[in-house]
Amino acid sequence: MASQRQKTSLYPIGKLPQTDLIELLGRAPGEPDRRVIFGPGLGRDAAVIDFGDRYLVAKSDPITFATDEIGWYVMNINANDVACLGARPCWFIATLLLPEDKTDYALVERIFTQLHTAGREIGVSVVGGHTEITHGLDRPIVVGAMFGEVAPERLVRSDGARPGDALLLTKGICVEGTAILAREAADRLGGKVDAAVIKRAAQFLHNPGISIVREAAIVAAGGEVHAMHDPTEGGVATGIYEITEAAGAGATLDAAALPFYPETRTLCAALGLDPLGLIASGSLLAAVAADSAPRLVQTLHDAGISATLIGQIREAPGVVVRDGRDEYPLRRFTRDEIARVFDAP
Repeated sequence: MASQRQKTSLYPIGKLPQTDLIELLGRAPGEPDRRVIFGPGLGRDAAVIDFGDRYLVAKSDPITFATDEIGWYVMNINANDVACLGARPCWFIATLLLPEDKTDYALVERIFTQLHTAGREIGVSVVGGHTEITHGLDRPIVVGAMFGEVAPERLVRSDGARPGDALLLTKGICVEGTAILAREAADRLGGKVDAAVIKRAAQFLHNPGISIVREAAIVAAGGEVHAMHDPTEGGVATGIYEITEAAGAGATLDAAALPFYPETRTLCAALGLDPLGLIASGSLLAAVAADSAPRLVQTLHDAGISATLIGQIREAPGVVVRDGRDEYPLRRFTRDEIARVFDAP
């Protein structure tokens, strides 16, 4: 049951509390369609439906924090979650909700161009959607639905992590959040952070980039992978909790191995944020068999994608961080750190 505070109080910006979401999902009426291989649940970012010789993978996600290049964001964020199940993203539907008194042809054209450009880069077709000027909005919101396909034997379940697996992270912590801070909070960073650092951070959207479609395909094809996840809201820390708790397991992390970008550290320090809890698309989190891990890291490096082994899946629940002789629980984030930036006046 949801707590009394949650039933009588307004929610803050961010995701629903996990306890409430679990309760609400548990109320789903009736028997599920037998073709549903993978339905809704905590840490499950896409659904899988049996279509005979292929599985259909379906995903929906909005972009609400970012406004700059919002079409690019929504295409890639949705494609990432489809790719994490070992599938190839194929078809995309977009719903554009645009603010009254602020929307002109140039704005709509920019978003459409971003959608089609991002789709061409990852091989996805825009097949439909809806566009409207919406009362009460002060900025654009885009909601996407991505569909892909995968052969049944190639499916990678997000709840498949096993004790003993190596925990692999591509790129660094954290690509998406760094880009959003530089693009959406530049006025608050001015005077605190060098303009050159803000400019570099803003380019993280494209370099190293928020898409993980290519690296997910490499990992799925190149070794024994048991689970993949795109850490989004709540950052890498929440992503690690989600991938472990979905499997009924835990993890031990190596603090010295966590790959933070200097730009991320600088921007987060200026705004008083913890980068581990900052929205983090652009990094693939994967649980892979320990004997496959070094080869996968090398394969990714050969493809021009940085990758780091940051820890190990363990049987005991919970996630702990080892820092030299010290060991402490990985911080949990009830909502994304970026929400604190948008909360601030």
